Amino acid sequence: MVLFPGLTALDLVGPQELLAGLAPGSLHLVAEVAGPVASDTGVSLLATHTFETCPRDLDVLIVPGGDGTPAQMRNARLLAFLRDRAERAAWVTSVCTGSLILGAAGLLRGYRATSHWCVRDAVLPLLGAEPVAERVVVDRNRMTGSGISAGLDLGLALAARLRGPAYAQTAQLVAEYAPDPPFRAGTPAEAGPAAVRAADAILAELVAGATAAARG
Repeated sequence: MVLFPGLTALDLVGPQELLAGLAPGSLHLVAEVAGPVASDTGVSLLATHTFETCPRDLDVLIVPGGDGTPAQMRNARLLAFLRDRAERAAWVTSVCTGSLILGAAGLLRGYRATSHWCVRDAVLPLLGAEPVAERVVVDRNRMTGSGISAGLDLGLALAARLRGPAYAQTAQLVAEYAPDPPFRAGTPAEAGPAAVRAADAILAELVAGATAAARG
């Protein structure tokens, strides 16, 4: 699992919670420099490995998104690391705008993929991907999740492929993942114009930065 300054913590912690029981002790939290990495809300996560110390052969590669995405789309060291590990990984996955980082590494060209709604349709095509408006999209060994909370869905989908549906269902029950939000506002269509305008204002800098990075 890749860490970088400005990642969204839930993008990473969500799937990790549901995948943790698959192979205890085999999780590698990887960043350019080992140690604390601050998320986009100020919570820090601890990188246990660097690009150099991370094992070469991985079962799963997971890239989160977050406000730091545009900078990472231009991070040559990270993109080279992803291209190298993806060559041998059984699954290459992302949550939220992490798919834009995979795309910047050339790993989604010709693949169906999703991302956060604010960038999915406009930016993914610039990176050679076909945007799909679904929570989790699987195309060959690429699995991408849409915005933030979809990391939980991606974790379950991945767990089912790695260990079987019964394992994934048990993990879901242990986590009591039974979404019942107090508002139906999780998509632009459900949220309505006023909420969309407010969200667009919050996300404008990320969208502009990601678009510029995708265009080179």
